[in-house]
Amino acid sequence: MSMRVHILGICGTFMGGLAVLARELGLTVTGSDQNVYPPMSVQLQELGIRLHPYSPANLDPTPDLVIVGNALSRGNPELEAVLDRGLPYTSGPQWLFEAVLKKRWVLAVAGTHGKTTTAAMLAWILEKAGKNPGFLIGGIPKNFGRSACLGSSPFFVVEADEYDTAFFDKRSKFVHYRPRTAILNNLEFDHADIFPDIAAIQVQFHHLVRTVPGNGRLIVAAQDPSLQEVLARGCWTPVEEFGVDEARSVWSARLISEDGGRFAVFHRGAPIFEVGWALSGRHNVANALAAIAAANHAGIEPKQACAALASFAGVKRRLELRGVVGGVAVYDDFAHHPTAIAATLQGMRARIKDQRLIAIVEPRSNTMRMGVHALSLADSLAAADLAFVYAPPELSWDARVLASHRPSLRVFHSLEELLEELLALAQPGDHWVFMSNGSFGGIHALALDKLRMRILR
Repeated sequence: MSMRVHILGICGTFMGGLAVLARELGLTVTGSDQNVYPPMSVQLQELGIRLHPYSPANLDPTPDLVIVGNALSRGNPELEAVLDRGLPYTSGPQWLFEAVLKKRWVLAVAGTHGKTTTAAMLAWILEKAGKNPGFLIGGIPKNFGRSACLGSSPFFVVEADEYDTAFFDKRSKFVHYRPRTAILNNLEFDHADIFPDIAAIQVQFHHLVRTVPGNGRLIVAAQDPSLQEVLARGCWTPVEEFGVDEARSVWSARLISEDGGRFAVFHRGAPIFEVGWALSGRHNVANALAAIAAANHAGIEPKQACAALASFAGVKRRLELRGVVGGVAVYDDFAHHPTAIAATLQGMRARIKDQRLIAIVEPRSNTMRMGVHALSLADSLAAADLAFVYAPPELSWDARVLASHRPSLRVFHSLEELLEELLALAQPGDHWVFMSNGSFGGIHALALDKLRMRILR
């Protein structure tokens, strides 16, 4: 009988990926969670992993090992039972390192924004080059259809999150991974629930820098002052910078089309390739440069990496088109920080020109709920013609300050009212972008259903 691992918080994007890897290793996997929603719930269902609400009963019969997700805190009844019974437990990142990463060439993708998309691009470049990489990504890349895979080569791509590890280990997850190649995409203040300021996040990023060997490689965003401050604390690894319109960087790009759907790539000033692909936005062009640079460290020719991006299909819930009804296009986007929201909407604006863009935002991350980015959230919606913000009851600040800051912005306390208002405004050529790092009450499907019903009337 195979070893049984039991995962607490199995529906998180990271923990759900661990479940996939554990199954591939031949382990028996069980798990518990609450507030379960796609796409991770679907992935686990397809693996035949049954989900249970938290309860000490889930620990009977006794598992060989309990992997504890970082969403769990003391007081959770199942976690308390693990401790009371003296069961062996570990964190997700620690298990990942010991069971999977220890003997691999780890390519880690860190940064406040773009980790999931960049990691997915990098895994796809390696896959197209015939390297059959392993990966663990905090989302589901459409090219692979799942968030994790063991792979059969030395290479393993991991989304390297700065969020904390577990209730008993408050270091960032990424300090466990020991990468040989590390991408530092950008660094801004986020996760206000666990970090008091950006300096505290920089400490964690420097811990990551300390773990990269001298024969490794750091791929770092050019002109990012917070990252420059991190490197100034000490760096023992060769650094290659990348950036859009950063001609002096080792890796640079120039937009050919305004929306970033076509761009030229340069290596040390020499033209390499012109990429035409399905994504948009300067931010995604920068993400692509980081992936090309990291793949180059792993031995993939830049031209080959650029060619692979033409067939990169993106990541579920990253500006994912959910449907078009009556000429209204409905998108689902994970953006949950003002910088990411602004970048996504600007890319969309460049692509759709003067068609109407409506942004519908749920401030759901812990940082957003605390109101840390309130006024910058209003500014981040500038590229949209109209902006709707859903203010859930647990918001600890008055979202009406947004409307006073931006007249084209409206605040709703009810999803039903928000949807009614949207439907009253609907016209062919609209692009509705729903932005939340949660399920947003299934609003995307509801909106499409109501649009269909309106046509049938």
